[in-house]
Amino acid sequence: MYRLEGRVAFITGIGRGQGRNQAVRLASEGADIIGVDICRDVESAAYSMASEDDMAETVRQVEALGRRVVARVGDVRDGASLRKAVQEGVEQFGRLDFVVANAGISTAQFGMTTPEQEEQAWNDAIAVNLTGAWNTAQAAIPYMVAGGRGGSIVFIGSTAGLRGLGAGGYTAAKHGVVGIMRGLANELAEDNIRVNVVHPAAVNTPMAVNEGMQAYVDAQAEKGAGHQNAMPLLEPADISAAVAFLLSDEARYITGTDLPVDAGFVNRVS
Repeated sequence: MYRLEGRVAFITGIGRGQGRNQAVRLASEGADIIGVDICRDVESAAYSMASEDDMAETVRQVEALGRRVVARVGDVRDGASLRKAVQEGVEQFGRLDFVVANAGISTAQFGMTTPEQEEQAWNDAIAVNLTGAWNTAQAAIPYMVAGGRGGSIVFIGSTAGLRGLGAGGYTAAKHGVVGIMRGLANELAEDNIRVNVVHPAAVNTPMAVNEGMQAYVDAQAEKGAGHQNAMPLLEPADISAAVAFLLSDEARYITGTDLPVDAGFVNRVS
């Protein structure tokens, strides 16, 4: 018997990287998937976003496991697009049990020389990483409450949400996600809906492995800041394993918590 047999999960950012890996991992545990991805670039990000072809590959991998999937192009900054995707998925599958608010961007760029560029980077990071996480939960919660079966919401945070890693929009947004989680954990407890945050350190995906991010790490190293994992770079599967656990009944009494999956990063960085 699979741990998530017969359940349905809504995941954002399923085109590739962590989102794809989460979709495939949860499908392998028995869940059907509702997923969205923006499938176009965000100008202030230092790397390309997933494409529609990438999302089609995620669909193929989920279906190869014998699970169903509803995948839609959607921007987490646009609550209406998320609500539409969730509605279509629930209409097909008849229920919604889990949410993984995964979609996020990094706007670490070196070459932004004007206040206007810096302001746009801040706005994009807050809109995607914070408002987008809130929009994701809000699109799903009514269906979870109406279902009366409880459930689990997992936000993908960051070690930047636990430590003061710069004063940019990414760090601010990830701290804000912790606040959303804590409030919702209390509000939804009576409905037996658990809410937690998984905080990865650097993961081997295009968000962390790109020239802009490497320039940031190098600049911090020159300042003597040890922005490095104590252990090797994480893989998406490491984060998906934690997510699958928090969604499962094995974690039925875990809510309102921050779970670092960080290869020793938080312990190393004061």
